[in-house]
Amino acid sequence: MRTVVDAVAREVPFELEEVDVDGDPALVAAYGEEVPVLVVNGRKAFKYRVTARELRARLAREEA
Repeated sequence: MRTVVDAVAREVPFELEEVDVDGDPALVAAYGEEVPVLVVNGRKAFKYRVTARELRARLAREEA
């Protein structure tokens, strides 16, 4: 997932914050075994993997 996020970030500017889910009991409770998880504007958008096409589409919807 990180490789795809990095590639899309070179095309579409966005702010990225990487968080260690295992370091926060509340995040472990929220996401459990769904790591890696990608949250966009506070909402879970993808878990485990994402394609560049899917991520670009989601980011475009968030801009609208």
